[in-house]
Amino acid sequence: MKNDALINQFLDHYWLSSGASSNTLNAYRSDLSLFAKWLNKPLISIDDSTMVQYFTHRQTTISSATQARILTCFRIFYQYLLNQSFITHNPTSKLHHPKKTQKLPIFLNIEEVNNLLDAPDATSTFGRRDRAMLELLYSCGLRVSELINLELQHLNINDEYIRILGKGGKERLLPMGEVAIDYLKIYEQEARPYLLKKGQTNGYFLSNRGSNMSRQNFFYIIKAYALKAGIDKPLSPHTLRHAFATHLVQQGADLRSVQLMLGHSDISTTQIYTHIQNVQLKSQHRKHHPRG
Repeated sequence: MKNDALINQFLDHYWLSSGASSNTLNAYRSDLSLFAKWLNKPLISIDDSTMVQYFTHRQTTISSATQARILTCFRIFYQYLLNQSFITHNPTSKLHHPKKTQKLPIFLNIEEVNNLLDAPDATSTFGRRDRAMLELLYSCGLRVSELINLELQHLNINDEYIRILGKGGKERLLPMGEVAIDYLKIYEQEARPYLLKKGQTNGYFLSNRGSNMSRQNFFYIIKAYALKAGIDKPLSPHTLRHAFATHLVQQGADLRSVQLMLGHSDISTTQIYTHIQNVQLKSQHRKHHPRG
């Protein structure tokens, strides 16, 4: 079987068995395709030493997090081939996960968040849409994929909650803040009908073409507003998700509640926000204590 067909077969199986997100599937497809190109022979024709050689080759150009993802992908892929009797030995057995250095996410303080949220022009159609998107992103700590895939039936503005379908198809209900609700009402009444034009779609946040906002488009939008707000930190839509969680922890929210709101399957993922708080405390101590 050709490499492309084998990869497709594996990804179809993995999606059905795990419910993996499209982002994960796309990353795994890229990882396997790059490996096949480097290998320049059938993926089933590989031994342990060649696999080690490939990882040694890649380690100089990719981060430890990317190395870990590729290793996970390869282990699952070759275990699948083993189960299907395409191979008799898993060539990833001698590989080890790289040590991951904990990297704290980009942190915005409350003033910076307010400046970012105030950046859109609230008198324009696109400004009303963008302000509603930013407010909801910060109010609920959504992933950008969750934000742009929202549909009308997912929001219950009267009861002040939103229904999110997250990673792995897991559903969670989140409360919406009053400020976000106010801007969502403005968007629904004064911006969405114009963006919808004469089309019909259940998509909630719309582009100028009347279709769902794309991930790339929103990325450029938030970068432009960061520039306008005078924020010189490298920003992405995920930055507001980090700000949401960090500010909750700083104000005394318990980690379990933050974990549920973020949709993390493991609380260890959420614990990074306590580290951010500790970094901020140390910074304040050094800055203001006479012997700091």
